[in-house]
Amino acid sequence: MSLSSPEEPLISTLRVFLTYEVKAPDLKVTADSAMLAEGKRLATMVCNQCHMAASGKLEGQEMLDLPAAFGKAWSANITRDEKYGTGRYTDGELAYLIRTGIKRDGNYAPPWMPKFPHLSDYDLHSVIAYLRSDAPELAPVAKAQPPCQPSFLAKFLSYVAFKPLPYPTAPITAPPATDKVAFGKYIATSKVECYGCHSPSFETQNIMEPEKTPGYFSGGNAMPNKEGEIILTRNLTPDKTTGIGNWTEEQFIKALRFGQRDGKPALRYPMVPYAAMTDEEASAVWAYLQTIPSISHDVDAIQSK
Repeated sequence: MSLSSPEEPLISTLRVFLTYEVKAPDLKVTADSAMLAEGKRLATMVCNQCHMAASGKLEGQEMLDLPAAFGKAWSANITRDEKYGTGRYTDGELAYLIRTGIKRDGNYAPPWMPKFPHLSDYDLHSVIAYLRSDAPELAPVAKAQPPCQPSFLAKFLSYVAFKPLPYPTAPITAPPATDKVAFGKYIATSKVECYGCHSPSFETQNIMEPEKTPGYFSGGNAMPNKEGEIILTRNLTPDKTTGIGNWTEEQFIKALRFGQRDGKPALRYPMVPYAAMTDEEASAVWAYLQTIPSISHDVDAIQSK
């Protein structure tokens, strides 16, 4: 089917997104202080940029960095509010949403909402524990964000490509930090999901088998900055000409954590520094990136055209 103008009348015949049966697990998270701290740290890296409003609360906001091809969207209110936020969800429903993309009412979370099918059970439970905590940024806010305004492309892809993911049938454990490459792979593909932005297109990413994503980590994904200018994501493969093959580990860690390389800015929004990531984690990601196939993909040359 063509996505050009002859098909435009189909917009009115497609629902915004499909609905599905909810099969949330019977789950009640019991957390300790370490789990709460890890949940907050992980949320800082993967949730706050989209859900943190100017108020300092995780009440959602307009997603200005959403590619225009997907339409307009607002991130959800994830404060503890029992009507508009996560307070209306059970722990099992939150786990089911985070892993599969299916909300408690059966609606499918938009394609721009990351799904985490490979996240370890410990990390998943840590996030849920944090969302239940008394952190000030999660204080209830009785506010519903506007409904998303997905483009025809976004709706079409939700029918043919972006589908709910299967809920795991077995426990998921993260590799130990001592297995540096495996640990780095876990962070880059399952915990922080770096590959999604740093592969050529969200439309072609393989969520269940990330390493089978076309152009894996070769960059070029078109994303708008705060001014609406299109920024192409960086090639992070070991290619010496177009990737990070000539970088040092120290340069990579400082760029990733602090946005600096040799004393100069190294990141461009929507990529922000991951200050909450540890040196050990950043080093593991670096070690893993050294093992992936090198791809020649000159993002800068494409950007300058």
